[in-house]
Amino acid sequence: MGESAGQSAVGSVTVGDVVGVVEAAYPPALAASWDEVGLVCGDRAEQVRTVRVCVDVTDEVVDAAVADGIDLILAHHPLLLRGVTTVAADTGKGRIIHRLIRNGIALLTAHTNADSARPGVSDALADLLGLVDTVPIDPVPVTPMDKWVVMVPEGNVEQVSEAMFAAGAGTIGEYRDCSWSVVGTGQFEPLENAAPTIGEIGMRTHVDEARVEMVASRGIRRRVLAALRAAHPYEEPAFDVLELADLDSVVGIGRAGTLAEPVTLAEFTRRAASLLGTPAGVRAAGDPDRLLRTVAVCGGSGDSYLDTVGRLGVDAYLTADLRHHPADEALRIGGPALIDAGHWATEFPWCAHAAALLADQLGVVATVHDQPTDPFRIHSTG
Repeated sequence: MGESAGQSAVGSVTVGDVVGVVEAAYPPALAASWDEVGLVCGDRAEQVRTVRVCVDVTDEVVDAAVADGIDLILAHHPLLLRGVTTVAADTGKGRIIHRLIRNGIALLTAHTNADSARPGVSDALADLLGLVDTVPIDPVPVTPMDKWVVMVPEGNVEQVSEAMFAAGAGTIGEYRDCSWSVVGTGQFEPLENAAPTIGEIGMRTHVDEARVEMVASRGIRRRVLAALRAAHPYEEPAFDVLELADLDSVVGIGRAGTLAEPVTLAEFTRRAASLLGTPAGVRAAGDPDRLLRTVAVCGGSGDSYLDTVGRLGVDAYLTADLRHHPADEALRIGGPALIDAGHWATEFPWCAHAAALLADQLGVVATVHDQPTDPFRIHSTG
């Protein structure tokens, strides 16, 4: 793939392999409903030796990729996010798609899924700015869970547990077949129309039973119940289904954390400008002498989270694309100091993280397109 060899082959890494690693790190399920992420063009069976990571897919990015013999571009911003009815070569986006295909360059996108993942876009930004102990500013809720408590005769614990595991119960993070049990004594008396597995009609019966507990996603409740009933030896199994409290996960949009040492807004703004290299400069709103200890960040457009950040009680919020009126209103009600550091600049630190991920896991040569693709590149104060 690509117009020139560029680098020697690194084995049998394919486009599909790259997609797999990227989607494991930045799960598509984390993408916003309006977003378009994943493989845009390219053959999953084609070999990949070199990868270029960028924020935007521009003509300049494609020029450099062709010249350097790049096999796959991993971009943050989707090229085809807005609805299109044509990719004809005489249209702006169509021209890029045609050039990529003609030169055998695959295009893969990780957008809001990379924003919410951990580590993701805002983690890279927070790390660069020196924030520690970070949490999402808008966390994704943990999947709603049930706790199942089932009473099972000791001799049947394995068959019931295995059936529930096979139905999807007992998974906690990266662990499966998780359960807890303790043995006690069960008591019951079969009535006239019962068909007891153990005991006799009209006789009170005592049985050594295990109390088996495990969790399961609330969405598979019917499946787990069907498996439990099918595997349990009793005509009427005794069980409880408890809905667990809804909790926030560690993934989500933005990050809020603490600075190692307090710093004034003026100094933090200068630091951000130096570290991020925003082509048109960094702007800030608030008292320049305000001492900052806690800071929230959001790579890319973040003014829709002004109210959310305000409730966090942080000293400052660094993001991009802040609008005049929402920013003014946030400051009027005593919200955090605001720093607009540019869209491209606040997302660019992620590129190095993504390149390192692919190099480490696949052994491909992964580089970053480090020339700004921010459309705002001119800064004038006079």
